[in-house]
Amino acid sequence: MEFSINQKAFINAFVTEITNGDAAVFAGAGLSAPLGFVNWKNLLRDLAEELNLDIDKEVDLVSVAQYHFNRFKRGKINNKIANEFTTLKKGGINHEILARIGIDTFWTTNYDQLIEKTLEAEGKTVELKVRNEDFSRNIKKKNAIVYKMHGDKNSPDEAVLIKDDYETYNDKRELFSTALRGDLLSKTFIFIGFSFDDPNLEYILGRIKVLLKDNTPTHYCFFKEILEEDFNDGLKTAEENHEDYLYAKIKQELKINDLLRYGIHAVMIKQYEEITSILLEIENRLKRRNIFVSGAAHVYTPYSENEAKTLIHNLSYKLAENEYKIVSGYGLGIGSIVINGALEFKLSSKYQNLDDLLILRPFPQIQSGTKTIPEVWTNYRKDMLSKAGIAIFLFGNKLNDKGEIVNSNGMEEEFKICLECGVIPIPIGATNFISKILWDEIMTNFDKYYPNNSGLRSAIEEIGNSSNSTDKIISNVIKAINILQKI
Repeated sequence: MEFSINQKAFINAFVTEITNGDAAVFAGAGLSAPLGFVNWKNLLRDLAEELNLDIDKEVDLVSVAQYHFNRFKRGKINNKIANEFTTLKKGGINHEILARIGIDTFWTTNYDQLIEKTLEAEGKTVELKVRNEDFSRNIKKKNAIVYKMHGDKNSPDEAVLIKDDYETYNDKRELFSTALRGDLLSKTFIFIGFSFDDPNLEYILGRIKVLLKDNTPTHYCFFKEILEEDFNDGLKTAEENHEDYLYAKIKQELKINDLLRYGIHAVMIKQYEEITSILLEIENRLKRRNIFVSGAAHVYTPYSENEAKTLIHNLSYKLAENEYKIVSGYGLGIGSIVINGALEFKLSSKYQNLDDLLILRPFPQIQSGTKTIPEVWTNYRKDMLSKAGIAIFLFGNKLNDKGEIVNSNGMEEEFKICLECGVIPIPIGATNFISKILWDEIMTNFDKYYPNNSGLRSAIEEIGNSSNSTDKIISNVIKAINILQKI
């Protein structure tokens, strides 16, 4: 989809926050609704009917829940929570993307377990905070922490739902309030599926505003635009529907402007499906920070061995210098030089951990188990490339059983996997062999491989010219990668 200026600004900003480890998610009922889970209004619908109330006419749903409690106590409310939020193995596509993109802090008012189950399905170790007692326990090697500030379906009697629960929240759940204040001050939140009618959150946001005045941190939320086409009640005249539209639009604009008091900026969407597209773009942008290096070389023609090693070493150094993470499979004649380049930058920079710069995955050489070595290598390549968004191809030759120099079929396979996985290829044609073949293919069908990116052409052309200096080739590779970060 074509993103609006507003959406592009959010994408750029949030990618930076995730990269810096400062992003968090606040999930409301709207995140789970596409999976069939009820929102607050539908949760209380039949309970309201028992009170002779029309839930569609009610705005203060907390009071409705309290009214029901006053008459019938907690039993029916607890049963609703326990039965409506059935257990699923994991969430939907938005849950899955959020679980993949490196966010480690999740807050939710939902009673369901979709966030934590989806994180676990992605192989993450999750620490849950549901009760005050949970704050006394910490999982040392967790990948994510999930705060369920209104409780969980498995403990409906402790769920926050009625006015009594909200009025005593800061006494009974003070640790949640304190933790949330800390995260709202130190992290950048994206609110998803949240209506901003929660009195707890409003109180906390208000306290932060009082303390910080106009220096509130920046957060974001998704808002679906009020569209006139959504107001087509057949029982009303066209004029009445139009008046309803104008009224709703005014209220939304007022709400959006009011949220700015708390530093919360609206990301506008026309359809809820756009949220998925935006999250996918964020994931793709993050993946493009990971650069897969595909290469194999028994010989370095047209370069001398020293020239080739200089090219590979300096390219790796520059990738690390530009804060890209290198993913490599330790290709013949390439892998160790890639390591040296990243390591040299690491030793001369702020980076204390080589893992921040390099994911190195040597290929297994001895068959064990039921799968053949070629099968293992294919799966291995797919796994490595799934962690990258861009792939650089260098040289591409090997020595066959007859002692002949032939093209690397492994690099050919990696190119095909790139296309299957949406990884953008950058073959350095100047290094000859498979890389030259791939470069010729890309230049012949440029718009196929780089749609709507004519600005890339000059950089890609230059990396195919073997008469260029290694420095010029490297600078154009970096130029191309930098351009690809912004598409």
